[in-house]
Amino acid sequence: MPSKVFSVALVGLDSQIIEVEVEVSRGLRYFGIVGLPDKAVEESRERVAVALKNSGFLSPYNKSLKVLVSLAPADLKKEGSFYDLPIAIGFLLASNQLKFNFSDKIFVGELALDGKLRPIRGAITFALTAKEKGFSEIILPKENAPEAGLIEGIRVIGVNDLKEVVDYLKNRKEILPLKTEREKYFKEPEFLVDFGWIKGQQYAKRALEIVSAGGHHLLMMGPPGAGKTILAKSLPSILPRLSFEESLEVSKIYSVAGLLPPERPLVVNRPFRAPHHTSSETALIGGGNPPRPGEITLAHRGVLFLDEFPEFHRDVLESLRQPIEEGEVSVLRAKYSFRFPSQFTLVAAANPCPCGNYGNPEKQCQCTNSQILMYRRKLSGPLIDRIDILIEVPSLKYEDLIEKNPENISAKIREKVERARLIQKERFGKEKTNSEMNLLEIKKYCQLSSDSENLLKKAVNSGKLSARGYHRVLKVARTIADLEGSQNITFAHLSEALMYRLRD
Repeated sequence: MPSKVFSVALVGLDSQIIEVEVEVSRGLRYFGIVGLPDKAVEESRERVAVALKNSGFLSPYNKSLKVLVSLAPADLKKEGSFYDLPIAIGFLLASNQLKFNFSDKIFVGELALDGKLRPIRGAITFALTAKEKGFSEIILPKENAPEAGLIEGIRVIGVNDLKEVVDYLKNRKEILPLKTEREKYFKEPEFLVDFGWIKGQQYAKRALEIVSAGGHHLLMMGPPGAGKTILAKSLPSILPRLSFEESLEVSKIYSVAGLLPPERPLVVNRPFRAPHHTSSETALIGGGNPPRPGEITLAHRGVLFLDEFPEFHRDVLESLRQPIEEGEVSVLRAKYSFRFPSQFTLVAAANPCPCGNYGNPEKQCQCTNSQILMYRRKLSGPLIDRIDILIEVPSLKYEDLIEKNPENISAKIREKVERARLIQKERFGKEKTNSEMNLLEIKKYCQLSSDSENLLKKAVNSGKLSARGYHRVLKVARTIADLEGSQNITFAHLSEALMYRLRD
């Protein structure tokens, strides 16, 4: 009679329950795994056999035993090393070395040759799936228990090795379920760059304040050394703090990607991702085999900073269109399709030309007209039309560098931004920013006076503003009004929004 225990498989950012069936019979020595296993799963035969022997149990290779492991559903490709523990437990059950009630338990973990359990990725996702499917307990490596312990409604048992798992199942050792204290991780966030460090650039600071309040996308253009990079790095210091639901959502992504450190099982700071301009389309968007989240998903609920924007490959930049518009990316391949969340704030930085001195009265530009046109060609068209705010970042003067900024400027701006975000949350009834408004919501919440309508009419009819740009101006104007605590969009709010949109 075959034994059956339950495990889980990663499917994109989600997981699926896997039935691990083990049949042991006498015959020629054989240990096989079926159910579309990848190389890592096939190699678990050797890890499990040696780990069982070194933990003091009968190994599949000790006697002439025929062992067959079936991973169901059979048409789902199984990847990773976290099937070691359920296969070992299934073998112990099938060989009558262990007896227990297994119907309400999930097992997941990679075995070392001495029987110890190594940490895995995706523990938060596994715990969520186990809870949703009605399981009461998940047994996994001790290093991953703090992650899984964030999920309420399921018992999380963290263990060190295979022998400890068996002792627990036989009631020879008591292991209390772990429940992670969420509050201890929600401390005052630390930032690499504080907004108060920025000297001068009042125009750019105002734009960043609007970006932070409404979740808008931003393009900064200016000469090298003007402060574009440090401005982008300072943005997280004025963004509102993550709610627990958002924090859990981001932590789940980082857990699946294997980027969640054991000592910090909960991501409490908004992500800031800055990929190099040589990054491939797969690295930015996600995918691969097996599929992994890309940089835009790792920047979910945070900031994606693309420095040297025109230096990115053209196909990489064009692949950003749908994620910017939809807030998610669909990865479609011949054998699978996944949806990765990508509600990020894009901050892009570019020089005015390859040498960076075009338009600089102090330095002569060394670029030809054709070089400038080729450089700027990547910044035109549909992609730029999807960016809400476009600003110039000029070079700083000495007087700007020695000026003293007010104290606690980041905290004061963040309070103002959080008030604007609260207005948006009450408006939409959920965590949603003005940049995510659909056409019906724009029509409802972005009413204009006659003077404002005439101003916007001139901008559209002159050809300087597309239909998409028209809606994005309204979204930015709504955010400016929220920052001022105004229920209505005034002429001044719309004028400022147009100023950030209508550039040469």
